Amino acid sequence: MEENRLAGKVALVTGGTRGIGRAILLALCREGAECVFTYTRNHELAESVVKELQGVGRRALSVQLDVRDFEGAKLLVERAKSEFGKIDILVNNAGITRDKSLMMMSREDWSEVIDTDLTGVFNTSRASIITFLKQKSGNIVNVSSMSGIHPLPGQTNYAAAKAGVIGFTKSLAKEVAPYNIRVNAVAPGFISSDMTAALDEKYKKRLNEVIPAGRFGTPEEVAEVVLYLLCDESRYITGEVVQIDGGLGLLG
Repeated sequence: MEENRLAGKVALVTGGTRGIGRAILLALCREGAECVFTYTRNHELAESVVKELQGVGRRALSVQLDVRDFEGAKLLVERAKSEFGKIDILVNNAGITRDKSLMMMSREDWSEVIDTDLTGVFNTSRASIITFLKQKSGNIVNVSSMSGIHPLPGQTNYAAAKAGVIGFTKSLAKEVAPYNIRVNAVAPGFISSDMTAALDEKYKKRLNEVIPAGRFGTPEEVAEVVLYLLCDESRYITGEVVQIDGGLGLLG
């Protein structure tokens, strides 16, 4: 029987209760990883995900954390190491949107998105990187977005944050590659989720006509790419941004 590709690994995933985050957790656990994940408010939903992961046969722990909290991110890493003995993987998935035209965007709309989607990546990466450097191994995958490459109007805050994640990924990858630490990103396009479920049906139909693949992606399809970047098959890949968009980025 083939050994699970992440057997013995401990993964930390931010924003793990829904959509892409939940799919990533399930993919990692099915490949043998034990997982710690964060959530912001819904404790009951977080515990249901814990039970789901335990049903796959893995240990799992949910931790309530606002990723904007720098000190909280340090405590999160210490909690993970205390419970599981180490950390090997960090997936920065937590994110929010506050889409509005710039003329209608408040300072709070700007700050909340930048602080969550970009500074949150800094906080958890900064908290994890010392451990990774000491053990001379580690793997980080950041969930950016096609909006960070080909932004839509009305997303100046989100596009700026997600483009920042891409720059962060490339810079950190160069910095830590000599220490056997890899840093990559994925840039999902339109993925079926709670976020896209709120879109108008006519708008979704028009999008499906534009996307070369003719459909939205699934959280599981994103999770499979993240999984690949976390496994040894991709051990010579770092500093890359993988677009998961059904060919939408080809349209420029």
